[in-house]
Amino acid sequence: MRIASSFVSRLLLVGQLICVAGLAQAAEVQVAVAANFAGPFEKIAADFAAETGHKAIASVGSTGKFYAQIKNGAPFEILLAADDETPRRLVGEGEGVAGSQFTYARGKLVLWSAKAGVVDENGAVLKRADIAHIAICDPKLAPYGLAAEEALKASKLYDTLKPKFVTAESITQAFQFVASGNAEVGFVALSQVAVPGKPQVGSWWLVPANLYSPLQQDAVLLRKGEGSAAAQALLQYLKGEKTKAVIRSYGYEL
Repeated sequence: MRIASSFVSRLLLVGQLICVAGLAQAAEVQVAVAANFAGPFEKIAADFAAETGHKAIASVGSTGKFYAQIKNGAPFEILLAADDETPRRLVGEGEGVAGSQFTYARGKLVLWSAKAGVVDENGAVLKRADIAHIAICDPKLAPYGLAAEEALKASKLYDTLKPKFVTAESITQAFQFVASGNAEVGFVALSQVAVPGKPQVGSWWLVPANLYSPLQQDAVLLRKGEGSAAAQALLQYLKGEKTKAVIRSYGYEL
């Protein structure tokens, strides 16, 4: 009995040492997340923490502002951009790690109203005289704003509707303008209105993809994360099939 008891004790001790070692290796990674990807990243970060012990600390905002912050020394280790140009530019300027850039999602643009029955299935609501305010992201800061601008120009509606624009700094703010009633409709990301497991709110038009440049969203490892095991682990986790399934559930393509 003593031998058995001693053996069990040693097993417990080994288990405790393994747990302690695992916790000691767990780390945090600072991630700059494009505003349209905030919802899926919250789910992905929770799964990542549960499976690896690493904690992803997200800052959510517009890609244009993140670019400026990274150039000014912000401590981000990974950028999940709303485009592919910004990561490419950062790599070229020495702020991103060469060879680390990859596409983690392809986004979709929608015209959204917080009220049901307002936005029709072909966007004709934009021609209604009673629509006085249209929320749109600043195209200089947010790729989804640039996509909305391109779609309106392709539809020959841009000049007519420009006086109605309520310009937002990020797609989160554009969503809030519509949700709060400060704009009757607005251009936002499909991922903001098609949330898995939640009922549809309002009405929307999926803007045809041929009206705007592809919203290819790329990730890149930043110079500050080059030596971080947690940053490397998160980038690999983003490429996994389980993560891709989460991303697709929010309406993105891969």
